[in-house]
Amino acid sequence: MKHHVENQIDEVDRSVIVGIFDPGTRESEIRVVLDELELLTRSAGGLVLDRFYQKRSAPDRRYLIGKGKVAEIKNIACAKNANLVVFYNQLSNVQQRNLERFFKMKIVDRTRLILDVFATRARSLEGKLQVELAQLLYLLPRLTGRGVDLSRLGGGIGTRGPGETKLEADRRTINKRIAFIRGKLTRVIRNRDVQRKGRKMNPVPVVSLVGYTSAGKSTLFRALTGEEVPISPMLFSTLDPVLRRVEMNEIEEGYCFLLSDTVGFIRRMPAELFQAFKATLEEIVQSDLILHVIDISDPDYLRCMEEVRKVLDQLKIPENKIIRIYNKVDLLENHGEEYRDGNPAPGERIYISAAEQWGISQLKQAIFKTYFSDYGRYTVRIPQRLLNIDSLRNWAIVLTREYENEFIVLEILSSHENMVKFKEKYGGFVTCVS
Repeated sequence: MKHHVENQIDEVDRSVIVGIFDPGTRESEIRVVLDELELLTRSAGGLVLDRFYQKRSAPDRRYLIGKGKVAEIKNIACAKNANLVVFYNQLSNVQQRNLERFFKMKIVDRTRLILDVFATRARSLEGKLQVELAQLLYLLPRLTGRGVDLSRLGGGIGTRGPGETKLEADRRTINKRIAFIRGKLTRVIRNRDVQRKGRKMNPVPVVSLVGYTSAGKSTLFRALTGEEVPISPMLFSTLDPVLRRVEMNEIEEGYCFLLSDTVGFIRRMPAELFQAFKATLEEIVQSDLILHVIDISDPDYLRCMEEVRKVLDQLKIPENKIIRIYNKVDLLENHGEEYRDGNPAPGERIYISAAEQWGISQLKQAIFKTYFSDYGRYTVRIPQRLLNIDSLRNWAIVLTREYENEFIVLEILSSHENMVKFKEKYGGFVTCVS
């Protein structure tokens, strides 16, 4: 058994992680950053053997960290038989080359590591194309004068995605590949726009889950939809968006919404991801409501909230489309007893435990109140020749329909504004049921 475990460890990247920070950075903040970097490394399949940091007023131009610290880390890394060094800070071409020559092992920075995790998570053709584009955009300016040749680095972290053949090709070939992928993704976005326009003509709203990675979005998705989806403590476990229907019959029969689960955000999101994942992020922009899921059990949750807010601001999401959901209250002191009813606090905060399914009913009430507040149940009686039932479904939820001679009788859910327009255009008999 021991021999088997040792073989497993030999197959993974044995890693040390390193970061530099401003002299005034608090130890608690450094610990959070390195914890997250360690989780990223584990999410990519690496084993973290040790972690190091240095406080500097300015990075070293040759090695990022001081040469003495580099030597110290190399000695420990070699003693522990490490084969990978992961840097929190982005490395310049010169720093990357010098570090590879000094350590004689693989060197990756945090951006490359995140892209590597994405490469292991992508399942759909669109997701794989987005990852490859992001990796090529990252690697293109780093192809000149690389230190340790990639063909000698073997597999594992830092070598997934485009592969050696593409990386060793000339810039013209890579630029052609980038243009090709962008063209395919443009068609994906165009097709998505057609699908969204179809959804926009549908009175059922689209609600998107957003949040810091590991905030519990996938667990909440399962709690709301009842559908089994992969749930993992690893970062970026959800990469390709998932869309499912959620019924709200316990609030009022007939109402529903479409729920979309999206990729989690992280501090200092790499610029390459924003460029490449335009199609995925556009799904958030076009949503009718945004549920910002927050892990309230995380001592650093305020900083995580701020990171997500920056992304939403960058996407120009208006504040009135956002509902903040404070998740994992069961992990708080006293097991979140005071939040078990999910009662909203001032400012419409919703407290829930997606894992324990506390507060899910209150969350649905908040969605109902936010989107369907001006909706009502109506009975419409109108001559069949005046009404196209398919066009009616573009702005009303049709519950029932019956035919009485030349008349059609419908029970529908619609906004008051749409019913006024309907009455002006078609006439007929309209009765408000509720």
